[in-house]
Amino acid sequence: MSVDVVVVGVGYVGLPLAEAVAGAGLSVIGYDTSPRVAAEIAAGRPHVPDVSVSRLRAMRENGFAVTTDPDVLGGAETIVLCVPTGLTTAGGPDLAAVRRAVETVAERLSPGMMVIIESTSFPGTTDEIVRPILEKRGLTAGTDFSLAYSPERVDPGNRRFGIGNTPKVISGHTPSCAKRCAEFYERFVDTVVIARGTREAEMAKLLENTYRYVNIALVNEIAIFCDQIGVDVWDVMHCAATKPFGFTSFAPGPGVGGHCIPVDPKYLLDKAEREGALLGVVHAARLVDDRMPEHVVERVTRLLAEHGKPLRDAKVLLLGVSYKADVPDTRESAAIRIALRLRALGAELSYHDPVAETVPELGPPVADLDATLRTADVAVLLVAHRAYDHGRLASTARLLFDVTGRVPGKEVVRL
Repeated sequence: MSVDVVVVGVGYVGLPLAEAVAGAGLSVIGYDTSPRVAAEIAAGRPHVPDVSVSRLRAMRENGFAVTTDPDVLGGAETIVLCVPTGLTTAGGPDLAAVRRAVETVAERLSPGMMVIIESTSFPGTTDEIVRPILEKRGLTAGTDFSLAYSPERVDPGNRRFGIGNTPKVISGHTPSCAKRCAEFYERFVDTVVIARGTREAEMAKLLENTYRYVNIALVNEIAIFCDQIGVDVWDVMHCAATKPFGFTSFAPGPGVGGHCIPVDPKYLLDKAEREGALLGVVHAARLVDDRMPEHVVERVTRLLAEHGKPLRDAKVLLLGVSYKADVPDTRESAAIRIALRLRALGAELSYHDPVAETVPELGPPVADLDATLRTADVAVLLVAHRAYDHGRLASTARLLFDVTGRVPGKEVVRL
């Protein structure tokens, strides 16, 4: 079966990309090693928040499907890899999924194909890791097939910016590879930016997310200091954000999470270490961001003590365990680290999340939110999902600690 595009890895990046490709009039099939993902799509149930049921239905009516059969790759004109790049148990870059996906593609690569990598990684990945695997059967990148890198810029839950109106950075192994890649994305992206080479595009992606990582660390450190000196950090942030130039507002929180912000800077640090370079600012940011879950635990402990209750055996209810508002993804979630730490210190822990799936490490969530709010010694709002009625949380909870800065009222204790 011939197809214009096969998207490898149909998750938070791959499924919205497939939708954009289909919207441009191209035939597209998803390839994923997860039978669950294939079954969900076959049943018409999108497993990521940025593609609705109705939009998935329209895609399927136009021929979109997800298969676990890698032979579908052999009939593709363009293959786009959107597989995750996480961390190993030691905290270093884990390119196992990328290597497996590229090996699978290499076995079915034929002249004339274009292979695009969207997965985030350190500079040199496309040329030093991906290209040799693809070329090992005798085909040459830039001559027999096109090889390109275009970092994903998907922000789950963002209602303002999607694939079409977010400028797309692209690069190629050769100028002709870059040209072909640009022509592909120009079919469904408003603005395409051509990088000098694949290393520049790879580095640009790491810079984008490390920028956020460093600035989040800055405001988190300011929040810790404001707590120490008795200053309302949320009023500080509000006032500073009124400056129309020279300031970009970032909000403090329980710690960084998700598939990008806590991961990508570690890819950068790993590459820097291997090159003998020292990125002191990024190292400092990592120390602060890694400290935030413990700071939240310390605040909860202190708040309970102020109300005559020790943390041990206290009933603590966590509100929100995904890594960001209105997204079910719990990967690298700071909320889970907070929960496990509270439990280790003897708290009687429960949690509620209106969008996230059950977290195996924490057990099942509470079924009756109002009843649990009334009986918990303290409720901790970690994620400000739109489904939460903040006023109702404040009026129902015996004691509410708001880490998000979203709940009004003098009776609410805020980060």
